[in-house]
Parts: sequence; C-alpha cells; structure tokens
Amino acid sequence: MKYMEEYRNFALVKALAGEIEKEAKKLGNKTLQLMEVCGTHTMAIGKFGIRTMLPDNIRLLSGPGCPVCVTPDTYIDKAAAFSRMPETIIATFGDMIKVPGSFSSLEKEKSGGGKIEVVYSPLESLEIAEANPAFNAIFLGLGFETTAPAVALTIKKAAENKMKNFYVLSGHKLIPPAMEVLLQDKQVRIDGFICPGHVSAITGSRPYDFIPESYKIPCVIAGFEPADILESILMLVRKIAGREKPSVEIQYKRIVKKEGNKKALKIMKEVFRTVDSEWRGIGVIKNSGLALAGRYGRFDAESRFPVIVKKSKKKTACICGDILKGKKEPHECALFGKLCTPENPVGPCMVSSEGTCAAFYRYGEQ
Repeated sequence: MKYMEEYRNFALVKALAGEIEKEAKKLGNKTLQLMEVCGTHTMAIGKFGIRTMLPDNIRLLSGPGCPVCVTPDTYIDKAAAFSRMPETIIATFGDMIKVPGSFSSLEKEKSGGGKIEVVYSPLESLEIAEANPAFNAIFLGLGFETTAPAVALTIKKAAENKMKNFYVLSGHKLIPPAMEVLLQDKQVRIDGFICPGHVSAITGSRPYDFIPESYKIPCVIAGFEPADILESILMLVRKIAGREKPSVEIQYKRIVKKEGNKKALKIMKEVFRTVDSEWRGIGVIKNSGLALAGRYGRFDAESRFPVIVKKSKKKTACICGDILKGKKEPHECALFGKLCTPENPVGPCMVSSEGTCAAFYRYGEQ
C-alpha cells in the first residue's frame, strides 16, 4: 500500500537511525528530550521500537496526546448522570466505555440498565435520535481538533433538520494551549516537539508558531510510519545540534499544509466557541476547550439537562497525571502491569488504546 511499504522500508529506516546517531554526537554530553503530543505517535513509537533505534542522549517523552486520557472525572460523572435519566440514550465512541469517573463508568451504567450505544461516527448518533423520537439522544463529543469538524457538521445537520431530541456534551480540547502549559512547567524540560499529524491536517502549522517565537523550541509535524517519525526526530536534532533558529517544520507534507483544512476550520468556527477546559491530571487550561456557540447552543446537553455531580475525594496510586505531563514513565507507577492492566485499568492512560500506559504495556517498553 502506498505510503506504508515506502515509509517502512528497512534500508530507509536504518539510514535515518544512522543519521540521527551522527547528529546526536554533535551534542556532546547534552541529552535532548523530545515530546510527542499525539497518542497515535505514542503507539507507533512503541510498535516500531523507535526508542531502541535512538542513541542514549535522545529521549522521547509522551505528552497529553490522548483525548480519552485527558477527559476529566467530571465529564464522565455528567455522562453517567445523563445515562440514568429516563428516556435518554447516550451515544459514544467505544474507547470511552471503560474510562473511570469519580464513582462509575459508562460500562457500569450500561450493565445497570443505562441505554448506552457505541457509535463509530457522530452522524450515527443523529440516526439514533431520528430512530427514537420519544428519547433524547446525547452524543459525547470528545477529541482534539481532528474530530471536532465532524461533530460540528453533525450539529449543523441537526439544526438544518430541526431536531428536538438531539444533544451534545462537548468535551473537545485544543492541543496548542496544553503544549504551552507544559512549556511553562519548570519540572519538565522539553527541547523539541513532535507535533501531531492528524490535528495538524486540520489546523495547519500556524497554531504552533508561538512555540519557537516565544519559547525558542523547534517543532516538527510528523507522520505516523517509522520513517516519518525518525525523519522528524532527525530534523529536530539537526536543528538543535546545529544551533539553528527554532521554527515549525512540516515533515508530513503529503497530508499537512501550512494553512490547514480551511473548510474544516470554517465549520468549527461557526459551531464552536473557545472556552477554558479541565484536563485530567493537568487542571484547567485557558482557552483549551470548545463549547457550542450562538444558535447551536440549544443542542448543548449541559444547558438543557443540568445535573449535579458530587466530586469524589478518593485517591489511588495512579500517576497518570505525571505521565501525561511527561514527568514520569508508566513503569515508575506502582500499579503498572500489576493492579493496572488493559483488562483491569485503574487510570485512563491504560484504558485508552492510545494511552501511554497501554502502549508501554502492549509493546513491553521499559
């Protein structure tokens, strides 16, 4: 298949790894810490053994690039509360089913009789609403800039069809504000960013410009095959080792354009507005979330069905928050691989198929 065999070519991968090693020697005793902020990159790095191909002075950190992992307890608690309301159907992507809230999960609510349907597209939730006019269908709108346009399109279609039983609980988040929070955290050092390819296909490269301009740190937007990731690492190492002026570069040129996807950005701007948003393990980040705007506000589940959820004070030994910030790795958690596994996850980093803990567990990374 085009763009798979080509970017998994052994000779090319080996050559790129060799070039990285040459450039890394120019760093002397300095160790570079490069962070990827995309769950798909995290899984690819584990799957293809990228860490094993790198010299000792190139270290990869995994950031908050998994939307399921950064969804806070409060969101899950609200979704669970909605599922208990009469004549209500919750439509959600499958990876949200097992994510723990303060007291419950959607899986537990479903086993208790809650009407919860797994969908593969936001438009399926609209079909559920149309097929069940006596019920209120609430879609759990989650994800980064990648999924937001499809949800915006679904909401716009609901408005055009004058739907009166369709709602969205928006938990969408924006990546650049979270990257800035990490840069401001003195407990983690980031020398370069491997930026998300899927998100950037929508946003383009401009949203990252503030990073080299204000923080003097280079960024490379990367694809997802082994050659993509290694070439992106090489681009960052060359720039840092050569003491070049930091900038945002696009390695994933076959998909990502500087201006992004203008149609997708337009519909996002029409349907959503930017709000402060809570990120699990990180806290509230200013202007990092999306809420329904203007005339589309009538589809907001939170406004239409206000629910009160009490916050649990229970604590576990899960260190997912520090893992999301790149401060610790999964094997540093006392629960990892013992009490916390994909079959019995304690925290969201193990629940999601794109979570850092799930990646380390699946591919045996240490």
